[in-house]
Amino acid sequence: SGHVAYNSSVPKTFYLTTTLPYVNAEPHIGFALEITAADVLCRYHHSIGDEVVFNTGTDEHGQKIYQQALAANQDPQSYCDTYAAKFSDLKSQLNLSYDHFIRTTDAHHVSAAQTFWSRCYENGDIYKKTYQTKYCVGCELEKTDSELVDGRCPLHPTKEVELRDEENYFFKFSNYAQALLNHYEAHPDFVKPSYRLKEIKSFVAQGLQDFSISRLKAKMPWGIAVPNDPDHVMYVWFDALINYISTLGWPEPSSEFERFWPGTQVAGKDNLRQQSAMWQAMLFSAKLPPSKQILINGFIGVNGQKMSKSLGNVIAPKELVDRYGIDSTRFLLINLGPFGEDMDVSWERLDQEYTALLVNGYGNLCSRIIRMAQKAELSLPPELPQPTWYQSYQEAMAAAELATALNLTQEAVRNLDQYLSDNKPWTLAAAEQQQILDAALAQLYWLTQALRPVMPTSTQIVLTALDNLSLGISPLFPRLTQ
Repeated sequence: SGHVAYNSSVPKTFYLTTTLPYVNAEPHIGFALEITAADVLCRYHHSIGDEVVFNTGTDEHGQKIYQQALAANQDPQSYCDTYAAKFSDLKSQLNLSYDHFIRTTDAHHVSAAQTFWSRCYENGDIYKKTYQTKYCVGCELEKTDSELVDGRCPLHPTKEVELRDEENYFFKFSNYAQALLNHYEAHPDFVKPSYRLKEIKSFVAQGLQDFSISRLKAKMPWGIAVPNDPDHVMYVWFDALINYISTLGWPEPSSEFERFWPGTQVAGKDNLRQQSAMWQAMLFSAKLPPSKQILINGFIGVNGQKMSKSLGNVIAPKELVDRYGIDSTRFLLINLGPFGEDMDVSWERLDQEYTALLVNGYGNLCSRIIRMAQKAELSLPPELPQPTWYQSYQEAMAAAELATALNLTQEAVRNLDQYLSDNKPWTLAAAEQQQILDAALAQLYWLTQALRPVMPTSTQIVLTALDNLSLGISPLFPRLTQ
């Protein structure tokens, strides 16, 4: 796999979804990276002729939202409406190409979640029991003692862990350990990076505990009603995961679901268990095919520290765009490192990379080559031989290895700069000069094609200039002033 087939008579389908951010906070740089990476992959698949569905949206049920809405004297739905708008603003802010924006309060999603529940129930995987649990409201997850540090959740150390004693519905997660392990074994690329697959394998191999999938409506009414039991609403995680198929029109016959599922899911590492084990077990229970692939991202720290509101070091996507512009922000996000690794970011580092890689790198290269070609009154040569690195670039993109693909383009920038320095076309007679510049123009064309999914607007400007070299080009990336 990895080889990209062009013009096959039947277009291939490609479905990719981000996780749905929980609408209790503004979008931050971590989600901006997740959705930009997803967008780059979708634009790439689109460019090779695949039919693409790209889904994102908002996760809107659960206790945290209910409590925050009450605290803000709003009803939960209008509270969600306010925050959902902030996430849908990212579309223009980061020039995203998604075609589905699902909200888990949408009527179709609500009925799909109820159908899904009924299927798992009929297959004997949902039962009721009374239990006592330790619960972190910050995570909206139950915690075992081993997950707590000094009796508190390490992710939310300022919040009291609640003890809860209640009757809930449970999902028989324990029924699916073997099916999950078999699936991981048969699909070694199911979770990437590979060390995350190892992590989930060892979690599942230790044995699975059934998990609670409902809440008493009397205590927490903000959720989807459980079919045939007016006293319970679905637990937020159970309902939210179902969006990946409800957005495709499931369970309606002849919906996009039949053509596009299974799909690829992009998620943060705090979501590994829900995406690659809980959701897959739920799909097995509902007798539906498991996901195609789960791409797990790392966390982004700022100056060596975890991003947090209390430290005041949260970087918002809008701040990046205000400083660098949309295309450059997209480039800088993808350039942070291999998808999956934890990354560290600082304004200083971003400024350096913007200047080195875009202003003095790709941007300067475009200006130089186009200016020389314009002066020599050349046009884009009719033959544009594909450079040797382009095949590796395509394989990296097909394997969703964006950092590898971006590194290949950066190497191509350096090599092309070197080629011009070595051959000094400005010193040559017209015929030799044309030979050197034709080769440079062909390289620049393919380099620009490779950068298109990352920087759609700037690359379009370059391609337009290459089409009509007499027009020339103005600098693509302004220098930073302060």
